[in-house]
Order: sequence, then C-alpha cells, then structure tokens
Amino acid sequence: MTTLTSPHDLLSAVPFLIGYHPENSLVVIALAGESVDMAMRVDFPLDPDPEQIDALANHLVKDSCDAALLVSYLPAGVSGADYVVAPLSEALEMRGISIRESLEIKGERWRSLLCQDKECCPKAGSAMPDISSSRVAAEQVAAGRRLPFRDLDSLKAALAEGKPDPQLKKLLKQVPDLDYQDSELRLKQREAAVATIELLKEFEIQGYSENKALIALVLARLEDLQVRDYAMGITTSENIEALGNMWFSLLRIAPKQYVAPVATLYAAICYENGDGTLAQRALDRAFEADLAYPLAKLLRRVFAAGWPPESFAQMRSELHPKICASLFGE
Repeated sequence: MTTLTSPHDLLSAVPFLIGYHPENSLVVIALAGESVDMAMRVDFPLDPDPEQIDALANHLVKDSCDAALLVSYLPAGVSGADYVVAPLSEALEMRGISIRESLEIKGERWRSLLCQDKECCPKAGSAMPDISSSRVAAEQVAAGRRLPFRDLDSLKAALAEGKPDPQLKKLLKQVPDLDYQDSELRLKQREAAVATIELLKEFEIQGYSENKALIALVLARLEDLQVRDYAMGITTSENIEALGNMWFSLLRIAPKQYVAPVATLYAAICYENGDGTLAQRALDRAFEADLAYPLAKLLRRVFAAGWPPESFAQMRSELHPKICASLFGE
C-alpha cells in the first residue's frame, strides 16, 4: 500500500484495503513504522462490547504494530463515533499502540476526531473527496490492482458464479486426473505447487494473468489436498494482497466443480485480513459448489468460534513446512 500522508489519502486507501467502499463499518488499520500492515473491518458496534474492544486491540498487539488508524463509517441514526472510538483508543494506547488518526464519516461528510482546528476540521465535517481521482487510486491502479467495489453487496455479487470461459473449460479437460497409485504422483503434485507460485508471481507483477493453461493446471490440481494445503500455506504479509486478488480472480472464472477449494482459500485470506464478513460470504460460495466440502466445514467452525486471525495464520504456517517436506523433501 502506498504511503498515507493526509486524511484524504486515508479515505481513499480504505476501499482498496478491504476491497469495497464500506458502510456502517469500523475499520482499524495497523501500522508498522510508516507502512500499512493490515486492515480489519467490523460492523460498526451499536452497543460496544468490552470483549470485542479488547479482541481488536489484542489483535493489533499480536500483529506487532506500533500505531493505528481508525475510520468510523456511521450507520443511520448514530450521531457520533466517540462512544466506540474512545474505549478502543484507550485500549490501544494502554497496549503501547498510538492513534495516528481517527476519522468519522457521516453520510457524505468526514471529520477528524483528533484535529482541534475548527477551520481545518469543522464540526460539521468536510465533503468526502473524489476517491476515484485521488493519488492513492492512481497508484493502486498503476500497480495492477482493481478498483474497489461500490459496496459489500456488489462484491458479494462478484463472488457469484461468473460467465463460463469455453477456452478455460477446454483446457481443464486436458489436465489429467491424478492417479494416486502412480509412481510419479509426487512429481505431479510438485509441478502443481510450482505452478501456483508461478501464477502468484504474475499477479504480484501485473495484477492479473492471461495464461489460461497455467490457470487450468492450478484449478485442476487444487482438488488434491496436498496441493491445496500447500497453496494455503504460501500466504505471507508481503504477498497476501496479491494472493487474495489471485484467488478472487480464479473464483470468478472457475467452473462449479473447481470452486470449493478456491473459495475456501479466498475465505482464509479474507479472515487473515480481518474481514470476517467477506470470509463468510466466500464460504457460502464454497458450500454452494459442494455442501460437504470438509475444509469449508472446518473454516466455518473456526470462524464461528471466534479464533483470532493470527491464531489461524499460526496454525497454517506451522503446517506449511510439513507440506513442503512432503512435496519437495527436507
């Protein structure tokens, strides 16, 4: 994510960080030094829960951030964000995390809760900036990232089954099924793992891939548990954005029988990114494709149990070396 130097930059960055223009939301952005580390979005609390406040604060502590940005998108009928932001700010500052900025958005106006200059930040707020023409948007688009969706419903609609791609379907049929009695099984699983990394590199460099043969190989081989679990384990703080974009893109074009693995991988990315709402919707997409898909069932239980995203990430990272050893040797 680009450097954020002003409230306008922050307002422009939030939709890119979570994938859509939020409403009725509290967005907490963790900073490590001057860099955006991650962003979490939750429904704006109408009745603040001390346990939820502590959970948000503790998540930032476990993420090893040293500062935070808060952005409150007020629901209709809520006059101000102080009743939520004040206890959250206190909880963060008690844990050594400073609040660099706290913005409140009400309708089409915003104001800073930290700025005391009435000329700079009038109590009535200022008009929302044109995000689409902002410096942040220009830099993100130039880096190959898609524009954020209009709202959560638009993003959910995009996760629905897309228009079939005849060429991709033809290429998928050309990928042979794995024979688990084949002496070269491990070699073919390894080939699929390498293909996943190659596809990720394309998304990291240009934000998309036109290599349908490579996409077909990855989609087909994700049905194998070793390959799927390898793909889940490659997530890092450096590639999580590109990887999320990759799974999202594949989810939009995958034929139904290939959807469940991709949807669960995308759900895991969303959960680690702090967007439980989108993670649940991705799981819905997995169940629409395969009601009995075991990993989707497991993730549903994990999400429902309120596992901290960092605990899920730790479990995944501990499994990954074992998968690598199995595929590639010690």
